[in-house]
Amino acid sequence: MREQTAAKHSWASWRNKLINPVLNKEFKLRMRTPRAMLTLFFYLFAIGLMAFSAIYIMQINMQSSQSFNPEESKLLFYFLSFAQLGLIAFMAPGLTAGVISGEREKQTLNLLLTTQQSSATIVLSKLVSSLSFMILIVLSTIPVYSMVFLYGGISPKQLMLVFLFYLFIMLVLGSFGIFFSSLFKRTMVSVIVTYGVTLFVFGATALLYFVLASTMDQLYNYNSVTSYSWVGHVIAWNPMAALYSILDPTITEQAYLGNRGNPITQDPPLALWQEFMIIYTILSVLALIFGIRSLRPRLKKH
Repeated sequence: MREQTAAKHSWASWRNKLINPVLNKEFKLRMRTPRAMLTLFFYLFAIGLMAFSAIYIMQINMQSSQSFNPEESKLLFYFLSFAQLGLIAFMAPGLTAGVISGEREKQTLNLLLTTQQSSATIVLSKLVSSLSFMILIVLSTIPVYSMVFLYGGISPKQLMLVFLFYLFIMLVLGSFGIFFSSLFKRTMVSVIVTYGVTLFVFGATALLYFVLASTMDQLYNYNSVTSYSWVGHVIAWNPMAALYSILDPTITEQAYLGNRGNPITQDPPLALWQEFMIIYTILSVLALIFGIRSLRPRLKKH
């Protein structure tokens, strides 16, 4: 009897350390609403509809060619991976960009700051609670990916790396959303700025890479052989290129190619997804630090 009581007390102490009151409240409010169920349903419906449409098109091609091509299974997996990445980029900023500014607009932030919870605990709890729902949605799509394994051509290691990349990009976009939510007083402003930064990360980095690559091609001689180009570091900021480097490792060498497709004289320093994770790990940590510092009002020193 005493052992059971001691075990209960130890479990309760560990639970209190891992789940603070702020995180407990956020879990209950976010997971027990009809909105969460509808969001999960429509997300799975969207990704499932895209998967079945791609499989239907692939079946038509198989019937017309009378042979099975494993490359079509890879294309299906690539399509689902990029579609999932696009949905994450669309939903993650919306889930985190208003968690702090929303408390400020409802005039409940001051009550939250008067508790014994530190600023770091409040910010990290808001981030974990918001991303936990997104993680639940992404993990619920694993049965959709299992249909790809019926056709072969995809290894479980690739699937695991892709889902770990999803988790990382959710942390990155969530950190940006938390930072802007604590920086701006209006939820609408923080949401717009967060989506603007997300659009820049996904679109502007790719556009900048192609512009710089074209410029470097015109500056150098067509037949010159150079070492790996520094322009490849620009595309390492792009999440889609990083995901593509996980699916196809040869894309890293193509990104660092010399002028007009000339061969490179040395190997690239890092894979695109590795450089991407290093860059955005630093940016995410800085965003969380500044978000924590800007949460509480500070007195001006005279």
